Amino acid sequence: MELTDYTIVENNRIAKDVLRLRLRCVAQREPPRPGQFVNLKIDGCYLRRPISVCDWDDCGGLTLLYKVVGEGTAKLARHLPGESLNILTGLGNGYTICAQAKRPVLLGGGVGAPPLYGLAKALVRAGQRPLAILGFNTAEEVFYRNEFAALCETKITTADGSLGQKGFVTHALKAAEDYDALYACGPEAMLRAVYHQMPPLAAGQAQFSFERRMGCGFGACMVCSCRTVAGYKRICMDGPVLTREEIVW
Repeated sequence: MELTDYTIVENNRIAKDVLRLRLRCVAQREPPRPGQFVNLKIDGCYLRRPISVCDWDDCGGLTLLYKVVGEGTAKLARHLPGESLNILTGLGNGYTICAQAKRPVLLGGGVGAPPLYGLAKALVRAGQRPLAILGFNTAEEVFYRNEFAALCETKITTADGSLGQKGFVTHALKAAEDYDALYACGPEAMLRAVYHQMPPLAAGQAQFSFERRMGCGFGACMVCSCRTVAGYKRICMDGPVLTREEIVW
């Protein structure tokens, strides 16, 4: 965990209510692991805002994709290039790449898709052939379709059928074949549906990233605790990624 000031390079809208925030740091930082998040200080907000990392580079640059849903993200959307943001980086327990897998499937629901982009890059570098299934409500909410497609096979679902397959990621998952690992991030209702639909996989081969309201982001306040088979765990520290074997539903 590091506390660092980053300079905004880009803060542009890429879909309905979704923006891409590109950040640069003067000092070189250790790159995050896929599935980790950062905590941003936003002027006028008492608590920092946790946002998953979408992409990064070897020079300390970060790319975050976020949706405007409340006061904090609305204020963040008004920031301009050249301005500075104070950020806690390197937070959370990210995805563990299953080295023995060959055909992993990535399931992203809405703004659950961003952390899967960095993961897809890592899987491709590891010689695997991921399938990305990304779900949205409607075509105007779709983002990073082309970016994922440049890396791997990508399928889009929309609830209203305005783009790609009509329905949810679970509908497209039914048609997926021969996948030997699963990584998911999205609303809890989506994660629950995937959990109950997917076939048995080896231990640790199915990983789910959860979202919880957080206070500190580094395990001190216990606000984001959730029940698991091993007792209560903190989503900010022990998660946000949990294996299927840990989850209690």
